[in-house]
Amino acid sequence: MTKTLTVKSRIKTEFIDITEEVRNVINESGIKSGICYLYVPHTTAGITINEGADPSVKRDMLTSLMRLIPFEGDYHHMEGNSPAHIKSTIVGVSLFVLIEDSRPLLGTWQSIYFCEFDGPRHRRVIVKIV
Repeated sequence: MTKTLTVKSRIKTEFIDITEEVRNVINESGIKSGICYLYVPHTTAGITINEGADPSVKRDMLTSLMRLIPFEGDYHHMEGNSPAHIKSTIVGVSLFVLIEDSRPLLGTWQSIYFCEFDGPRHRRVIVKIV
């Protein structure tokens, strides 16, 4: 089963929690045990799993990425969004989550985040359940 989630970012850089949407796709699939692949088909966005309980973790991750790869720099890409491309490469555009008992096998504090680095935009996350 393959399904596409739509994500709408509101600002230039943000982490958007999509854990519940992924849970819903897994439920719809009827799969009890398997793998959920997540793929972001964009060159200026990414996807990651990290703590979802404390919002300051998201803020710290974004702040650190911005410090590591600032908006202003000696970039040559004509569109002016090279930092977003670099952040996408560092974070990555795909991951997988194990499915057990029809639920994503995440740790107690883990959430799945769509990572926007060049917003605001309408984006997609492709979910494949095997």
